[in-house]
Amino acid sequence: MGKGGWRPQKKVLILYSQCHWFFCLWVFSPEGIESFCLAVGIDHTDVRILMLAWKMQAEKQGYFTLDEWRRGLSALHADTILKIRKRLQELEKEVMRPTNFLDFYVYAFCYSLAEKQKNIDIESACELLTVVLGFRFPLQVSKFIEYLKSQNDYKVINLDQWTSFLRFCNEINFPSLDNYDAELAWPLILDNFVEWMRENL
Repeated sequence: MGKGGWRPQKKVLILYSQCHWFFCLWVFSPEGIESFCLAVGIDHTDVRILMLAWKMQAEKQGYFTLDEWRRGLSALHADTILKIRKRLQELEKEVMRPTNFLDFYVYAFCYSLAEKQKNIDIESACELLTVVLGFRFPLQVSKFIEYLKSQNDYKVINLDQWTSFLRFCNEINFPSLDNYDAELAWPLILDNFVEWMRENL
């Protein structure tokens, strides 16, 4: 990399070890992530931590490997806590771009999957929806969660249902639902949600 490149890899490594580092594993543990959040000044459930995981392309929920840490902080051009605080604000804006948000939204689902699972249980899906989508579509999310908790037909959410709900939020007038067409390719769970909404208006 040229002289103008960003090369503070030693600082990134020191910062990694200061937050939390199991030497034999080179893995940032859940406890380390909580320490990191405390240093940065945000709660460990803050959506920005999930955004950071997306930027790192982290694979396992609750853990950052050293390679993931280096990749994320290099992309953010941050090698100190102060720089990370500032870059997190910029990262929020980056994630909010439509194409990036879809990628982040899908990532959040996949990141939250238990090992060898393809679906998320309803309780976990509701929590995740609140974090990743509640700030953008609070009414839609709150009503969908209310529906999910009241019904007995679905025990889990799959990726198609998850991504379709984002499309629903972006395309369907809410709460009127006057442009919702059940004949279009919506998952049955959303047809049932709309029917439930209309019954409870």
